[in-house]
Amino acid sequence: MNKHFSIAQKTGLMFRHDQDLPEDMNAWIQSQLQAASPALGVATSYAKVAQWPDELQPDLSRRASMWRRYRDLKKQQREGKNGQETQAARQANRHENLMRDMDEHKFVQRNVYGADQVKLRFTAFWANHFTIGNTFDTGQMIGHAIDEGILAKLNGSFADLLYGMTTHPGMLTYLDNVWSAGERSEQAKGCARKPNCQAGLNDNLGRELLELHTVSVAAGYTEDDIHAAANVLAGWGIDFGEELPQMRKTAGGTNHWNAYKKRWAEPGSKKVMGQSIYAGRNGLQQLTDFLASHDATIHHISTKLCQHFVSDNPSTYEVDAVKLVWRESKGDLQTIHTKVLELAINSPEVKFIWPMTWLFQVVRLSGATYFKGWEKVHDYDDRLMSTKKVFEELGQSFWSLRQPNGYSDDKDEWMSAEMFERRFRFADAIYRNGKPRQSANEIMDRIGASQQTRALVASVGPSGRDRFITLMCSPELMGLEYV
Repeated sequence: MNKHFSIAQKTGLMFRHDQDLPEDMNAWIQSQLQAASPALGVATSYAKVAQWPDELQPDLSRRASMWRRYRDLKKQQREGKNGQETQAARQANRHENLMRDMDEHKFVQRNVYGADQVKLRFTAFWANHFTIGNTFDTGQMIGHAIDEGILAKLNGSFADLLYGMTTHPGMLTYLDNVWSAGERSEQAKGCARKPNCQAGLNDNLGRELLELHTVSVAAGYTEDDIHAAANVLAGWGIDFGEELPQMRKTAGGTNHWNAYKKRWAEPGSKKVMGQSIYAGRNGLQQLTDFLASHDATIHHISTKLCQHFVSDNPSTYEVDAVKLVWRESKGDLQTIHTKVLELAINSPEVKFIWPMTWLFQVVRLSGATYFKGWEKVHDYDDRLMSTKKVFEELGQSFWSLRQPNGYSDDKDEWMSAEMFERRFRFADAIYRNGKPRQSANEIMDRIGASQQTRALVASVGPSGRDRFITLMCSPELMGLEYV
């Protein structure tokens, strides 16, 4: 594979079939990290690429309003109120009921049509690192967390990213922190005096904050540290469906990304991994800043970045190089990402490509139109899978009900016969239904495919379909070595 496409495969999403190739790839990489990141897509299948409508990108306040409306409509349905007024409201709320579907579809279109492909790859990495699984209500917030909690913060510091994702209502809801009350909080004390009232501490987010998001188990923290972190987090977050008057009363405002219930907070200072954390709202940022700059965090995440972008088994030199710039820049993400990209470009090793990333690269390379436009996303079309179904079949969806540790970068976990056969089926479906604008031969010429890949494609005969499937599922296009 030539330099343009080997770099784009490893660090981005491949150049689209009609895109001019940059003359200087090093300059292109730098420009990618500074690129604007509008949500791009198409309104209908073969429409001109355009920016997604604002009304399909609501802020948290509007999402919460949609959620309450959706909940009320479902209640009316359960109670059998099917009058004309309810039917009209349900029809008007059609898109709002399916915010998860629209967010997932926007994510797909952004990755297929976006010009900021390197930033989108880093967005996927961090969205996996800060996993928010889809429960009944978090589905309304995952898309917002990816766009505003991660992509919008990629040129800031890791400390800001960590604090923002820890306090995002999607994370607080997914890991049950919105119902966590300090053991000595006013809420817990008041509940103890009432029948059928329960209030207690939930360790989920405190545990994942240490184990997955920052220092990792290698840091040697204790259960007491987890418990103390959970007490720092107590009081953060509010039920997404909370009515606004009640939210103002309990959290002092209506900003879901800054919702702190003082009555639920644990009083007094706490100690996490030897660090004293003071009481009150500001204690959480003190904790996340401490964890963001911890040596164990720097080692853990530098290793993950290298495993995702550089090599399945990165060297000590490569990991140490990322750690060094992390410390020197005080966690500046653009500096860290620049070093990771430099290592990825200079590494001679191929890098296995996630199924989700592979799918975006196949669609971009071939010029296929495999996803509906936003105006048609709810229309039935038996030729094209829904976005939700596509990700489910791939076995990789940021909107699934999944575990907090995210998707693995270990290729062995993705290389079963079943998972490989699914890629064959997708390549077939893209060829049959996506109407690729480039043939296998044209794609191989453009990317500078290896002789091994050309021989493999030629071995299946003259069928355009068979040659397309074989190319897209070749080791070279999947980020694997030939054996």
